[in-house]
Amino acid sequence: MAGRWRSRLTLLFVGLLSPLIASAEHSFENTAIVRTVELAGSLVHVTTTYAVKALEDDSSIYTIALGEDEQKKTSWIQARLKGQSVPLELENFGFSPRTGAHLYAVEFPQTLKANASANLIIETVQTHATYPWPQEAFQKDGQSLKYEADLFVLSPYPTVVQRTKIRSSSPQIHSYTTPEDIEAFTLESPVTKSGSTLTYGPYNNIPTSSTEDFVKTNQKRIAVHYTYEAPVLEVTKLERAAEISHWGANLNIQDNIWLRNAGPRLKGHFSRLEFQTQNYFGRSAPHTLTSISLALPPGIHDVYFYDLNGNVSTSRFRPAPSVPKGSQSNQHSILEMRPRYPMLGGWNYSFTLGWDSPLEDYGGWQKESGKYLVGIPVQTLMPSAVVDEAEIKIILPEGATDVAFHPPFPAVMNSISNHITYLDTMGRPTIKLQYKQLTDRHVGTIYVEYRVPFSAHLKKPLAVSAAFMSLFALAFAWKRVDTRIHK
Repeated sequence: MAGRWRSRLTLLFVGLLSPLIASAEHSFENTAIVRTVELAGSLVHVTTTYAVKALEDDSSIYTIALGEDEQKKTSWIQARLKGQSVPLELENFGFSPRTGAHLYAVEFPQTLKANASANLIIETVQTHATYPWPQEAFQKDGQSLKYEADLFVLSPYPTVVQRTKIRSSSPQIHSYTTPEDIEAFTLESPVTKSGSTLTYGPYNNIPTSSTEDFVKTNQKRIAVHYTYEAPVLEVTKLERAAEISHWGANLNIQDNIWLRNAGPRLKGHFSRLEFQTQNYFGRSAPHTLTSISLALPPGIHDVYFYDLNGNVSTSRFRPAPSVPKGSQSNQHSILEMRPRYPMLGGWNYSFTLGWDSPLEDYGGWQKESGKYLVGIPVQTLMPSAVVDEAEIKIILPEGATDVAFHPPFPAVMNSISNHITYLDTMGRPTIKLQYKQLTDRHVGTIYVEYRVPFSAHLKKPLAVSAAFMSLFALAFAWKRVDTRIHK
């Protein structure tokens, strides 16, 4: 316990002296750094493995440095040890003006002795890191994207050897940057290509790189121009409303989605004849979105899908049965959606998707605490799409008290307000969470705890009874009032 508190105090001390972290070369040495970049569309996954060697006893705090451009693109980051799935504690210390880098501190579960080693894996997801090139394309043209990044991985520790592997989903790589003036770090070819993989390095004996001098003198920008044979999707806005009903034992989830194809803009006019011809011969342009397949929760029913013009019937739903609580089944209900029109680059499509599901599949009453506990999924993943803005509303039953919520990751903004709908007397507590730049790793469940007194359960039937009694009384009185005009 004392060692844990010592680590906490060390983290606080490191945070106060974050501008000086870059000069702490005596703590660790990187025997090897291997970075792997998986190129795609709106999301780019980056995995960096640090082979770390401790240079002194009781070393437990390792510092990660991200360049300013890399930090702007990074929407998700996680640290873990190689061979383990449990993430490590990661502290964000912000931008350091002296180093020109964004600093993170990772705490190892156990302190390292001198000459001890560990393999640290940092996984990040970058959003809006690629862009179409050329920016415009005809309807029958292919699609190419460009990705730019820094050559060297920044680190406040010296590095013995470093490599960067960039993988494309297609071997058709049109062009890539060949670094120049880096003879101090390698005498071999600075970059090699093998199929769909580019390898930058190995680069040897790199000094502390998270310094202003190193960035100005040695850091290089590299660019990769590659073919991407799938639509580049972005959800510019997502509004999710989850309404909990105890009387119906039902959970209704409704998503309002603003979808955009971020591929190359259409050059010229759209031809329906050309589109049908491409479909007939199976040669649709890669930047054209014709359908979407979504994995929805099991056990749902009454799925609906409509846009501004009404219901969209060009869809197919394959339900999956409910999964018992505590099981690890990977069953999903599949919804194959076909938008009302094909989406080409630069086109938008907004629609509403919703469904009902049994409330017992998502929560229940806890005897120990005397509260209800319900789990709400953060989002329904759109394949390979980034969610720029998301607003999640959780509407609780009327009369709910002692409301508490536990999101899987912090929200940009959260609040609790009152929502009034039909047959309500006082309104329902509503939790509102706002997020930005959600990726396919931003998954999880928002757990909501609340109490509902027995008197609150009676409000709705009493309100309905009072409304009907008032209607009957009004009708009874109206029948006995003479509204005729007498002479």
